[in-house]
Amino acid sequence: MIEHLESRIENRIMKILDRYVAKNFIIGYVIAFCVLMGLRIITDLFVNLDEFTEHTDVGSAAVIKNILMFYCLNCTLYFRDFAGMITAVAAAFSFGRMVRSNELVAVMASGVSLKRIIAPIVFLALLLTAVLVIDQELLIPPLADKLVRSHDDLPGQESYDVKFISDGNGSLINSQQFEVETSTLHSPSILLRRETSRPGIWEVTHRIDAERAVYDRQERRWDLYTTDPNSEQQLAYGLLYEAGSRNKPKPIASYSSDITAKDIPVRRKSEHKTLLSLKELSALAAQHTQIRDMAQLLSQKHFRITDPIINLIMLMVSLPILVCRDPKSMKSAVMISFGVTGACFITTFVCKILATELVFDKVMPELWAWLPVFVFLPIAFIELDSMKT
Repeated sequence: MIEHLESRIENRIMKILDRYVAKNFIIGYVIAFCVLMGLRIITDLFVNLDEFTEHTDVGSAAVIKNILMFYCLNCTLYFRDFAGMITAVAAAFSFGRMVRSNELVAVMASGVSLKRIIAPIVFLALLLTAVLVIDQELLIPPLADKLVRSHDDLPGQESYDVKFISDGNGSLINSQQFEVETSTLHSPSILLRRETSRPGIWEVTHRIDAERAVYDRQERRWDLYTTDPNSEQQLAYGLLYEAGSRNKPKPIASYSSDITAKDIPVRRKSEHKTLLSLKELSALAAQHTQIRDMAQLLSQKHFRITDPIINLIMLMVSLPILVCRDPKSMKSAVMISFGVTGACFITTFVCKILATELVFDKVMPELWAWLPVFVFLPIAFIELDSMKT
């Protein structure tokens, strides 16, 4: 009976301790989130304020609304980029408070293991990693066409040039201008191709020319329009030319493609592939067509998996350093922790650059994506094993 009562009291005390440590971490996380995200937004706004104010003719209220909408959407990107650093700063803040008030010494004097103390933070870090995955896979991809918008563009009035975007049919879509508001390609030229017997080698079979191509969301196709040279009447078709033939072009009313109007702003530049979900990246890689930078695509796929792991590793490396008993050594512990975390962050950044480069006569995106995990995961295990209980 007494042992059962002692066990219940001990469990009760541990729950109170877990809630206290978790509360400190959450407070630190909120502070770190607001500070880092605020600095990122303020810095960007300071640099690009003149671009936002280029459209003063729409009124001050519209400009302010545009600024707020721009940064509200881009906060999803900022959180993705700073999630690991925010977690490490929050851990340093929470343990700094406990060490400064000698609470950590009192907890250790009661016989509680240091590994047990960091358990609530590790659990919360796992939950926050899940939030990061949700942000990257579920929030950012639907907003991708809005996240590529420049500072000087008004929502819905953007226009882009389109340079040979490859679709699932193997065709290449080119246009002088794409208007987001009307979902219209101006002076589009579509090259229809087929794969030859040699892998990766494509042959152009036909070309479609038109004055306009308007996307039909219901039919999931591009409706083509051209002008009759005799009457200047707008005709609901484009012209289909056969490669290597002198025959007259045939009229073609539409072109079906998996490239939608929403995909055009994202797919027009290779660096925008970071906004795609893992499912979309896999579908893009599965297309039997020659992608201009396949190494970058494979790099994005693997870093999409390793980035959350690296964020957890940064935390696991820094936690054993932060759990110190002497308040005098806390400053040095924080500096060492941030130094190790920064080294992991910089290593990951360098690996992302090298993933698409020719190193030792080879392009190895898979290796560079997993290299930070291979380097810092053993360090994390060594740090955790060396913790004094």
